[in-house]
Amino acid sequence: MARLLYRIGQFAARKRRSILVAWLIALIGFGGAALGLHGTMTDAVSIPGTPAQAAMAQMATKLPAFAGATGRIVFAVPKGQALTGPAYSKAVSSMLAQAAELPSVTRVVDPQQAKAISPDGRVSMAQIMFKGQITEVPVETQTRLADLASEFSVDGMTIDLSGAAVKQMPAIGSTEGLGVVIALVVLLITFGSVVAAGLPLLTALIGIGVGMSGILIVSGFTEMTSTAPILALMLGLAVGIDYALFIVNRHRLQMRHGMEIKESIGRAVGTAGSAVVFAGLTVVIALAALTVVGIPFLSVMGIAAAGTVVMAVAVAITLVPALLGFAGPKVLRRKDRARYVAARASADSGTANSAVDGAADSAAVDTEAASNREPVAVHTAVQPRKNRWATFVGKRPIAVLIVGVIALGVLAIPAFSLRLGLPDDGNAAPTTTQRHGYDLISGAFGPGANGPLIVTVQPNSPAGLNSALLGTMNDLAKLPNVVAAQPAGAAPDGTMGVVQVIPGTGPSEVATEDLVHAIRAMAPELGQRLGATIDVTGQTAMQIDVSDKLASALPVYLAIVVGLALILLLVVFRSILVPIKAALGFLLSIAVSFGLVVAVFQWGWLGSMFGVHTASPIVSFLPIILVGVLFGLAMDYEVFLVAGMREAWVHQGRHTGDAKGAVHGGFSAGSRVVTAAAIIMGSVFGGFILAPDSIIASIGFALALGVLVDAFVVRMTLVPAVMTLLGRHAWYLPKWLDKILPNVDIEGAALDEAAGKHEKESALIPAG
Repeated sequence: MARLLYRIGQFAARKRRSILVAWLIALIGFGGAALGLHGTMTDAVSIPGTPAQAAMAQMATKLPAFAGATGRIVFAVPKGQALTGPAYSKAVSSMLAQAAELPSVTRVVDPQQAKAISPDGRVSMAQIMFKGQITEVPVETQTRLADLASEFSVDGMTIDLSGAAVKQMPAIGSTEGLGVVIALVVLLITFGSVVAAGLPLLTALIGIGVGMSGILIVSGFTEMTSTAPILALMLGLAVGIDYALFIVNRHRLQMRHGMEIKESIGRAVGTAGSAVVFAGLTVVIALAALTVVGIPFLSVMGIAAAGTVVMAVAVAITLVPALLGFAGPKVLRRKDRARYVAARASADSGTANSAVDGAADSAAVDTEAASNREPVAVHTAVQPRKNRWATFVGKRPIAVLIVGVIALGVLAIPAFSLRLGLPDDGNAAPTTTQRHGYDLISGAFGPGANGPLIVTVQPNSPAGLNSALLGTMNDLAKLPNVVAAQPAGAAPDGTMGVVQVIPGTGPSEVATEDLVHAIRAMAPELGQRLGATIDVTGQTAMQIDVSDKLASALPVYLAIVVGLALILLLVVFRSILVPIKAALGFLLSIAVSFGLVVAVFQWGWLGSMFGVHTASPIVSFLPIILVGVLFGLAMDYEVFLVAGMREAWVHQGRHTGDAKGAVHGGFSAGSRVVTAAAIIMGSVFGGFILAPDSIIASIGFALALGVLVDAFVVRMTLVPAVMTLLGRHAWYLPKWLDKILPNVDIEGAALDEAAGKHEKESALIPAG
């Protein structure tokens, strides 16, 4: 792999103009196509085959008016007033009449008809039904509803909208750019050069532009949640910057020790680029493995994010070396450029002098050439400075390991209380109309009125529909946590009736979930007694089913990911113990991430700092997304850090037996760039914490904290401690396994061998 990437890097440097033009054409072409072909994203999360989804599909056939998206219009008047007042009554009836005429509105249920008026007469709730799902509701209709709410808010009456009646909030706000700004600052501090700092950011943005355009094009042909492109954006941007950072850093390191620019570009892509390709591959495989779970919206989300990672890798090994070719010595700090020019002049002078010395003194020529030419590889020329942290960990690895594991274990404790769910209007910001409406409904009718359950009744014969509906309502009303069970409608042919059940608790509470399971448990016996088939559906029931399905899929996916980690790292590091250590470290990082998310978003600890308005269950698909993404990123840092240790071991430690020195040398060489990469990635993810969408905010929080904990505690603290304790045993591999494993050579040993062979052959050629 190293030789292939070396040739790609040198080709990109030589043909830099063509490479740059090709990427710009791709960016413009895909961007233009995305403008014309993009589809509509959905905020609805569903899983085909779940009980609630199956019942909803049947209801869509027999009672289509009940199967579409629904919203609520909540009217409230000041204390001491009643909605029966002439001005209020006229405003309510006028607004409902105009709302019923809007496009895609199939039905508006008057509060008087539904008896949805609070006992004090101050609050009423009208239900508005739409044709199709929430993404099919025209924006013009939602905008007009908001205008009507403002127009008819007379004499202190407030009108709030919720559900599908509200225009969907954009998932991205203005705060996400903060992460990019922080990334630029970190790059400037790390490189001390505007050119070197701007290059990773520029290439990442180009890669993201092409990748996101491709995702938008695909959205025109398949259903995609609004979270999918946002996840792809945050992940693609983070890894795009990091992958370019690793290659640029290697190139600068080599140039500072006198290596010629084009040779250095080729070697940077051949060595650091090999690690980039492998690290990107781990992220892509982990994300693509989401298809194994068998949940369509997760499969689309994983493939979309994987596509941006593939684009980031492609940019890193083609566009980055091309731009490095344009940059020349400007990629170095100003004070290093003069040294580089002097070193190159000295190297060129030495080469010219050795050429006229003749073949008579070939041994002397060989010696002088070896001393004047650029080093054949960075590891033979660069002696990293002593790293205080590596020295500290190396002197007391047992203590560091014990303290680190205990600290992570404490942070992971809240993970045992993890509850999954999907956000509702109760999680919206207190200033929004949907949250205001949610609170009014909860106060006037109870929290369960915000998430009623729909129970479908299909009699064995149409003649038995009325008796089946009546029997169902009577039995459901006796269940604990049921406030009301009332008829909601029936099919004209008598094949289906609908009962609306109002729980005593909110949509995301445990008691509501227990009620759904209780109704399903009694449905077979009740249906047999009444001569009907009884099912539970509705938005609340569908969300519960989604959460249950995702919770059961999590252990399977985690096992797949951990198994994948063991196999991939076994191939890369040719070691038995290193993969096991990496997998255990990954599990620690995952546990801590879950624990911190539960503490902040579910328990509400420090919630105000992170924009958490209401403590609620964790978004049901976050754990699986977190496992997939964090696995790939954790393996990134594992590869970049441990690859340096293996490189030091292969070239030096194996011959001297100094395994501890190899750990220290590899850590010292890679710790600074890994630190910068982790801060950049954490900043990019952290920029999404203040996003207006609670799903995006929780994902950004989990990924930001997960990356920082994994990089600074697991990879840069526990890893060197464990590697020091293992010593030379860390690199043990049975001979029979060594023979059958492919050699991916991410440390670039093949390049060193080729360079060494070229040096020897050059010394034997007589001078002209």
